[in-house]
Amino acid sequence: MSATTVTSPAYSGIDPRGPRVAASLTSVVLALVLVTPTPVAAVLLAVQAVVFGIGAVRGVQHTPYAVLFRTAVRPRLAPPAELEDPRPPRFAQAVGLAFTGVAFVLLLAGATVAALVAVGLALVAALLNAVLGLCLGCELYLILRRATTR
Repeated sequence: MSATTVTSPAYSGIDPRGPRVAASLTSVVLALVLVTPTPVAAVLLAVQAVVFGIGAVRGVQHTPYAVLFRTAVRPRLAPPAELEDPRPPRFAQAVGLAFTGVAFVLLLAGATVAALVAVGLALVAALLNAVLGLCLGCELYLILRRATTR
């Protein structure tokens, strides 16, 4: 049983494969931000920030990426072995929002290199989740939760 497996009846679980698919899509968007001209990069970054914002405010299961997963990917898969607590991925969305928000402001302010560094850090986190299933924001959530519940 993983550290983020649903153990409380107060929270309905999410398919853990959904956030990995979302991280894959996020990785593509963030990689495009790094290689496209600034006006296009700014639009892509704003779109990704909105996706993160939806995930942070409403929950990861309400993002456009989750809708795509639910309608196009999950019907082709077997049911998940277990469901995941949605709180850590939701917190991770807030962390992603912070990084993309800062990057967006830096990009608009003309600090392109600093903006691209922030995007690069977000991309590394998204790739770790997509490829290895290691959600840095989720791990940070668990660390903070343990530190504040003692």
